[in-house]
Amino acid sequence: MGFWKKQHTLRGNFLEECLNESNRIYQEKGLAVVQKIPTPITPVKLGKDKGVITLAYFDQQSTVDYIGNVQGIPVCFDAKETKLDYLPLTNVKEHQIKFMQDFSEQDGLAFLIISFLKYEKIFLFPFEDLLKYWEGAKNGARKSIPYEACKQEYEIKRNGNILIHYLEAIQAYLNNK
Repeated sequence: MGFWKKQHTLRGNFLEECLNESNRIYQEKGLAVVQKIPTPITPVKLGKDKGVITLAYFDQQSTVDYIGNVQGIPVCFDAKETKLDYLPLTNVKEHQIKFMQDFSEQDGLAFLIISFLKYEKIFLFPFEDLLKYWEGAKNGARKSIPYEACKQEYEIKRNGNILIHYLEAIQAYLNNK
């Protein structure tokens, strides 16, 4: 059973806030409906000020961070952030791989959105590429996704008031598929 402590609450928070705002704008403009999936937790300890949760345990394994529909295409993705030159595969859980694989087999589009803080760049990383690294790691290959593995045409950039305009990266991916 996993535990959550208050000091870890801000990891990846900025990336998710930007994605949530981008998704709000997408929905407002009729471009996509994508929502953040909350991780189910049970509070164990509340802080004295305003009942803030300071200790909780996870009720069950979550699937991915986001799920929705982009102009008729079902999508699911997880947002990952790293300060390193690579994303450790320990940041991706086996149940997430299984969910994305099942989602893909139902003709959905599954991917990671990876933020490389060191380079100030964000990429869409397709599930089939993730799966190659995942399977490779299980067979003794590297246990991370290097920055260089991210395709430049899948870089996600800001576009006007859309902070993380990943729809362009989805289109580039679909064009290459």
